[in-house]
Amino acid sequence: MKNINIGLFGFGCVGQGLYETLNNSKNFAGQIAKICIKNPEKKRKLSADLFTTQKEEIINDPNIDIVVELIDDAEAALDIVVSALQSGKSVVTANKKMVAENLEYLVELQQQTGKAVLYEGAVCGSIPIIRTLEEYFGHEPLNEVKGIFNGSTNYILTKIFEDRLDYPSVLKEAQDLGFAESDPTLDVQGYDPKFKLSILLTHAFGIHVPPSEITNLGIDRLKTADLEYARSNGYTIKLVSQARRIGEKVFGFVIPQFVKPHHKLADIRNEFNAVTLDGEFCDEQLFIGKGAGSLPTGAAVLSDISALSYDYKYEYKKHYNLGKLPFSNQSPVKVYVSYNSPEQVDLQDFESIQEKYFSFDHCYVIGNICLGKLQKDDWRNNKNINVVLTAEDSQTGLGNLCVNDLKDEIDELKKGQKIRERITI
Repeated sequence: MKNINIGLFGFGCVGQGLYETLNNSKNFAGQIAKICIKNPEKKRKLSADLFTTQKEEIINDPNIDIVVELIDDAEAALDIVVSALQSGKSVVTANKKMVAENLEYLVELQQQTGKAVLYEGAVCGSIPIIRTLEEYFGHEPLNEVKGIFNGSTNYILTKIFEDRLDYPSVLKEAQDLGFAESDPTLDVQGYDPKFKLSILLTHAFGIHVPPSEITNLGIDRLKTADLEYARSNGYTIKLVSQARRIGEKVFGFVIPQFVKPHHKLADIRNEFNAVTLDGEFCDEQLFIGKGAGSLPTGAAVLSDISALSYDYKYEYKKHYNLGKLPFSNQSPVKVYVSYNSPEQVDLQDFESIQEKYFSFDHCYVIGNICLGKLQKDDWRNNKNINVVLTAEDSQTGLGNLCVNDLKDEIDELKKGQKIRERITI
C-alpha cells in the first residue's frame, strides 16, 4: 500500500471521526494533508496550518491523492466532487443527498474521467452494504432490500418505547449525542433513509431512481394514541425502508411500521441500523451495525480511502448488465392511518377498509391504500395525519398491484407482451 495524502473538506462530526480512526489505525499508510473548512475563526485542536478556506488549495495540489468530502451542503458537495474528478483525483463522500440526487451523472463522470467515487459512509454507517452488493451479490438477482437505515430515528423510537420518554426530550438527547442534526427534518421525516434507499436501488437492482419518486413518511407525526395502540397490540414501531421486485417492476418506500416482538427488526435498538437482503440463491441475509455517530461513519470513510489506495472502483454490474426494471409506486400497502377528525382524511383514497375507529379527539382507519396516494399533498402536508404500515405487511411490505397499475398490465397483455409473473388483486 502506498502512502496516501488526503485532502479533506469539512471537519464536523464525521470529519473528526475520520481523523480519529485514521490516526488510530495500524494498517493504513496515509495522512490528512489539508482540511478545507468554512469558518476559520472556530477554535480547533489541530494546528491552524492544516486548515484552509480555499477549495483550490486541495483540488489543484498535485501532492494530494484523494479528496474526501464530508460537508452537509449537497450542492457544494457536488461541486467539490465534480471538480476533484475533473482534476484527476478520486473521491470519497458521505453525502447521501448529493449522491442520491446525482448518481446517474456521477456514474457517467466516473466513466469519462477514469476516476472513482466511493460512498460507503453515505449508507447505513458502519455496515459495508454497498460493497457487499457490488461484490458478493453483483451477479445474483435480488428480490428485496429492506431495513432500518436511519440511526437517529431508531434511537428516538427505542427510547420512546423502552424508556417511555416523550418525543421532544429524546430528540434533544439524540442531537446532544451527535446522532441527529440540529435541524432533524431529514431524519424524522424519512428523507435521509429515502436518499439511502435511492442509492441502494442502483447497486441492488441496477436502476437509478430519483429520491423524489420514492414515497417517504417519517416519525414526526406519531401521536400518543398511536403509541398506545402499538403497545396494546404488543408492537413496537420502526422506520423501515424497503425495495422489492415483484414481477417485472421494483417498488420502494420509507414508512414507519408496526413490528411484532419476534420480527428480526424488533431487536435493532438505539443508533443501530439493519439491512436484510433476499436473493434468488442465498435466501435471506441480515446485516447489523451502528448507523450514526462520528466513529462508525468515520470508519466507513476510512475503509473507502483504503480501497481507493488499491484502485478499487464500483463496477455497477447490475446497472450495465441487467435489463432496466421500471420503478413504480403503484402498489397497495396495508396501513393504519390516525387523525384528529373525520374530515381530515378522504376514505375514498383507500382501495379497501378493514377497520374504522372514531372518537371525539382521535380516529383511525386500517385499510389498503396505493403508495402513490400517500404522496398527494393533502396527505403529505397535513401534520394531523399519521401513517404506519400494519404488522401484517411488515413481513412483505408490499401487496398486489393497485387498480390503476393493473390496467397498464392488462394493456400490455393485449399488446401481446409477455409478463413473467401475474399479480392479482
